[in-house]
Amino acid sequence: MAQRTKPPFRADHVGSILRTAPVKEARAKHEKGEINDAQLKEVEDREIEKIIKKQEEIGLEAITDGEFRRSFWHYDFYGMLDGVDVELSDHGIQFQGMQTKMKVLKVTGKIGFAANHPMIEHFKFVKAHATKTPKMCIPSPTVMHFRLEPGSVAASAYPNRDAIFDDLAIAYQKAIKAFYDAGCRYLQFDDTAWAYLCSQEELKKARERGLDVDHLQDTYTKCINKALEAKPADMVITTHVCRGNFRSTFISSGGYEPVAQSLLEKCNYDGYFLEYDTDRAGGFEPLRFLPKGNKVVVLGLITSKSGTLEKKDDVKKRIEEATKFVALDQLALSPQCGFASTEEGNVLAEDEQWAKLKMVVDLSKEVWGK
Repeated sequence: MAQRTKPPFRADHVGSILRTAPVKEARAKHEKGEINDAQLKEVEDREIEKIIKKQEEIGLEAITDGEFRRSFWHYDFYGMLDGVDVELSDHGIQFQGMQTKMKVLKVTGKIGFAANHPMIEHFKFVKAHATKTPKMCIPSPTVMHFRLEPGSVAASAYPNRDAIFDDLAIAYQKAIKAFYDAGCRYLQFDDTAWAYLCSQEELKKARERGLDVDHLQDTYTKCINKALEAKPADMVITTHVCRGNFRSTFISSGGYEPVAQSLLEKCNYDGYFLEYDTDRAGGFEPLRFLPKGNKVVVLGLITSKSGTLEKKDDVKKRIEEATKFVALDQLALSPQCGFASTEEGNVLAEDEQWAKLKMVVDLSKEVWGK
């Protein structure tokens, strides 16, 4: 057994990092109009350079910008697509005991990915400053569809929500090519939709929003595979399946069994970051659907929702349990989610965050060798 030389790495991470105090202060000033775009970018650039160095210092191979330039893990990217707006709403996304900022997606025209999408430049900055593999994270196309509310698609653009899939998949094909042309070889689709399909409570809400939940797995598999069909051979695209991550709270519960075959066997991803930090994720049995070969499951056994450091032996036992269903060579390790899926961040200290990421690196060497 050995470390992996291509993504996903034995010690990996989902992507987002707690915003540092200078970034939080600058974003607050920018929102009040006290500093301009260029001044905000200057602070972001400086702080991103620092966290790139920190990731490399602790031994991570995959390097991100921590999503420091975003408010949300998903809305920022979607709002930069052609034909999509993020608007103020009378409600946010409901988590356990709290709501996010009041935003909602609207499709106002034909969906497309423009060559000047700002996140291409976000990636280029990381590539220019990282000495290890730069990783880019974007929300999955499935999440946009799942989050669209009744009446949120302009009739002049599409007759209904389900009519967006072809254009959405083509937009993602263009995004993949644009990131590849910018030098990206490690791209991740962050996806809450698959986790919601494991939750009876979320399925009930989806039905109430008019979604055809009985066919969503097939529809989403086709959309993802169409988006991935022109992926270059030397580019790795993974997905992170998330149950919600806002200020250390969550949305959905339920094991992966209901979606495992569609997700692991039928979706053409190279790897899967799966949350396994609590009982809400169920057991490892669904991993039996991972085809033997090159696909990798990255076990999210280290929680990003609290600062308490896990015991190494406990994590090793969990990895051993997983090997009953999938070969150790097809496994890797990461925190269960990012540390700041929204700019507010989870409830833990920066030092605790870095200690967890360092533990992932150390454990990977103990389990898979150096």
